[in-house]
Amino acid sequence: MQEFIEAAEAAAEAAGAIIRPLFRSQLLVDSKGDASPVTEADREAELAIRALLAARFPGHGIWGEEYGPERADADYLWVLDPIDGTRAFVTGRPLFGTLIGLLHRGRPVLGMIDQPVTGERWLGLDGQPTRFRAPLGGTPRCRPCPTLGDAELSCTSPDMFEPADRPGFERLRSAARRVTWGGDCYAYGLLALGLVDVVCEATMKPWDWAAIVPVVEGAGGRVTGWDGKPLTLASDGRVLAVGDAAMLAEAVALLGG
Repeated sequence: MQEFIEAAEAAAEAAGAIIRPLFRSQLLVDSKGDASPVTEADREAELAIRALLAARFPGHGIWGEEYGPERADADYLWVLDPIDGTRAFVTGRPLFGTLIGLLHRGRPVLGMIDQPVTGERWLGLDGQPTRFRAPLGGTPRCRPCPTLGDAELSCTSPDMFEPADRPGFERLRSAARRVTWGGDCYAYGLLALGLVDVVCEATMKPWDWAAIVPVVEGAGGRVTGWDGKPLTLASDGRVLAVGDAAMLAEAVALLGG
């Protein structure tokens, strides 16, 4: 895995060098079909990551949010989101990150959440403890929280839920101790630090969750679909992350009604 780790680290550095000078600057913002903002930082950062990974691993596939899939059927597939939390980025809030994930035959084996402005970086590896470095402090370990009544729940936005998803989420939300909004990938990093207990979201794409799975699970948590099953490239986009596996059954039951 060492060569994969080094590549992910180098890719995050290359993306960060592009993103940092543009943070809180005047950017031209386009609109995608789904109305999420896209900036020059997104596009240039993904191109930099793609170029680096293609040079190091020409046989690997790459699938990024901005430029789509190349060799998506390869055994090793890098899954990228150059700026996860673009709305936070364009409004000057540091609740975003660069996501770099590596799947081996569809299973996440490496994941990195990099916050290029605050200097925080989470690295998850299949079967190994999550690594974390930051000037702000923090220990990569989910905290015990077996019941939802004691849980801090986080979600990026209530607008991400389709009408059919809302009743399940409202049941989960009502059972939790408290809810915070607006985290994007940063909320999963906080879950891996034991500061958040549950993250529940929907309409998630592979580039939104591929890097998150090894980070959270390497810190002792679980990431599944709303049905409690492992995420795959064919999953429906509904994602549930819990810091304490003892809470998973309760959360799945509430989401499923």
